[in-house]
Amino acid sequence: MFELSQDHEDFRKVVRDFAEREVEPHVAQWDRDSHFPTELVPKMGDLGLFGLVVPEEFGGSLDPEEGGAFTTLCVAIEELGRVDQSIGITLSAGVGLGINPILTFGTEEQKQQWLPDLVAGRTLAGFGLTEPDAGSDAGATRTKAVRDGDEWVVDGAKAFITNSGTDITSVVTVTARTGTDDKGRPELSAIMIPSGTTGFTVEEPYHKLGWHISDTHGLSFAGCRVPSSNLLGEQGSGFKQFLKTLDDGRIAISALALGLIERMLAESTAYASSRTAFGRPIGVNQGISFQLADLAVMAETSRVLTYKAAWLKDEHDAGRRSVADVKKAAAIAKLYTSEAAVSATRIATQVFGGNGFMEEYPVARFYRDAKILEIGEGTSEVQRMVIARHLGLPA
Repeated sequence: MFELSQDHEDFRKVVRDFAEREVEPHVAQWDRDSHFPTELVPKMGDLGLFGLVVPEEFGGSLDPEEGGAFTTLCVAIEELGRVDQSIGITLSAGVGLGINPILTFGTEEQKQQWLPDLVAGRTLAGFGLTEPDAGSDAGATRTKAVRDGDEWVVDGAKAFITNSGTDITSVVTVTARTGTDDKGRPELSAIMIPSGTTGFTVEEPYHKLGWHISDTHGLSFAGCRVPSSNLLGEQGSGFKQFLKTLDDGRIAISALALGLIERMLAESTAYASSRTAFGRPIGVNQGISFQLADLAVMAETSRVLTYKAAWLKDEHDAGRRSVADVKKAAAIAKLYTSEAAVSATRIATQVFGGNGFMEEYPVARFYRDAKILEIGEGTSEVQRMVIARHLGLPA
């Protein structure tokens, strides 16, 4: 059965120390300024965070004989997310959406070209799936790529793309229609578009409710030409590729949500122990203590669901579990933890009372950050659809 090893726990201490030393002192100001701390990314690379699931030949630390690499990544995301959600998603997207598609589907040449710098934190990569009129309904993708000799010509737009417009973003992989299949349905393929390519425009950053530190942009492509060798995987395999990418990403989002819930429990417990009303700490009141008990249940349940899904992912990579096991567990973990995270920030804000509404307290930042967890990597409604499909109901 799954459990975290001593190595995992030792690594947790390393990441927690890094987050408390390099992130915590600056994060409130970064959030106020909507500043993406480019200088932090190489430090994360030096710590090995971007290379946990990448083989040594590309600069990572993955040892196929040891296993547990994805679980280790989730530990890192959890600990960063405990200090700040934007920094946590920078790692999650940097690996899950930037590195993993290239690692999983790329040619040897593509891996050698892009992965070493991505693993080292010298560069970042994005993954462009969502469009202004196509999110969960990927079949509605309008971005097109037409073959012209030895080049692909890409036209279209993407929306809400993480790590796509930083000063160190090197490449964005985008899904595009490259034809139709034998049933007349859109054929989707994944194409890598390097930053600075003529016709590739990174739009102004979004003004978001939360995740102020995270880099998020819309992208547009107008007659954007890239070599035919920039096709990632086989032509027409884009749909299968992004489904696998999303499965892994849902577990990572669960780890991010877990970090948030744990922080809300810690902050609320400390505040309820020190804040007094009517001559005694507010934590002695059942109206408060019961809410803290609910937070503890959310944290414990989220931990079990997240690391069960991560364990199944590692077991699948080792050939011992089916992809169906991973899909179901990932959807369950993502659904519960993301909705629990939103509830946890609401509870924490209530425990803090008027202070919870003040930006000087971290619960306010986490309150703003929580909602996107129910939306990104597949909405709660999509997770329920995925879970229902695995219940054996009639088609």
